Amino acid sequence: MQLHVTSLPGGRLGGEAYRFVDWLAAAGQSYWQVLPLNPPDRYRSPYKSHSAFACWPALLERPSAPVSAGELADFRARQAFWIGDWERAAGRRAVRDQVRFEREWSALRRYAAGAGVSIIGDLPLYVAPDSVDHNCHPQLFASGLLAGTPPDSFTAAGQFWGNPVYDWPALQRRRYAWWTERLRRSAELYDLIRIDHFRGFVAYWAVPAGAHTARGGRWLRGPGAAPLLAARRALGGLPLIAEDLGVITPAVERLRERLDIPGMAVLQFLFEGQTADRLDEATQGRVLYTGTHDQTTLMGWWDALGSAARGLVERAMRRREIRVAAGPWSLLRLAAAAPAPLVMAQMQDVLGLGGEARMNTPGRASGNWRWQMEVGAASPRLARALRAVSADAERTS
Repeated sequence: MQLHVTSLPGGRLGGEAYRFVDWLAAAGQSYWQVLPLNPPDRYRSPYKSHSAFACWPALLERPSAPVSAGELADFRARQAFWIGDWERAAGRRAVRDQVRFEREWSALRRYAAGAGVSIIGDLPLYVAPDSVDHNCHPQLFASGLLAGTPPDSFTAAGQFWGNPVYDWPALQRRRYAWWTERLRRSAELYDLIRIDHFRGFVAYWAVPAGAHTARGGRWLRGPGAAPLLAARRALGGLPLIAEDLGVITPAVERLRERLDIPGMAVLQFLFEGQTADRLDEATQGRVLYTGTHDQTTLMGWWDALGSAARGLVERAMRRREIRVAAGPWSLLRLAAAAPAPLVMAQMQDVLGLGGEARMNTPGRASGNWRWQMEVGAASPRLARALRAVSADAERTS
């Protein structure tokens, strides 16, 4: 289940987070996926954080809880690679806040593990411009180029993210130490790590600084498997998911297969512009998502779907003996019927919400990242309904 911490009622750790774990267990679910836990930018995007390592103190249930000198010393010793830079940027409370976060988050993870729920985190490929990472390690980033994507199904002008792109030869000379430490930190926070924009390891869209859109960018070669292999050598096994959406080439597929990590499929993409049911073919060995944080909800998608695509979806349902007229539950049953080893639904989809509950619209700076679930929305009745869908597809934990 996908639900960011800010989308819990109240938008922070504490009782609602524990209740959500209980609800997931009651619903027969084994995974909870969150967005990056790092401090967001002024538009609330966790994908343009002030730090790729620090966690956001605003998520704390007890932001003033006491912290001992021993805890501070221990945290500084274990997180020496990055905590000094963050403390200089964020002020004297910075280390205490990170200790508090580790304390609350670790307790929640232990509770989730006891309930049979693993937590999936999201790791953005890039760091934010003028972030602590960018400012303290300028030698690791190329000058005059910024990140984005070419024109795609989200926006005709492409996506101009504005993040600094890596100087991969500079990282290679340092044996990818920065990437190893970043993955080490992620492995401390999550049971499974989804790498956002995985295709950037093969080739990435670089846009000249000062451009107004991403149209004028060009593809540049990435480092391939080297950063991830270096991290594996240092850290041991790294449980990963590759977000391999967008312009995917055979080279991206070969890299994913070489690393032996699953890719992604998105239900909403599998029926648009198609003439045949691709659900089985496209989800074999992949994690199937009903939608991502960059898309509308299932019901928002369904309501806007053209007649040809809707007819294809309905035929796919009937082929799998799914009742067509059951609203979002028919779509959830369709996703669960796929051969994908793991199916992830947005919580908004389970709640049957429309496009008003969308988390983010790419290309729009303001008005995103604000959706919160209402108190009590994750009800026992909803848990029973979702467990039934999962049980029918033999997916219950």
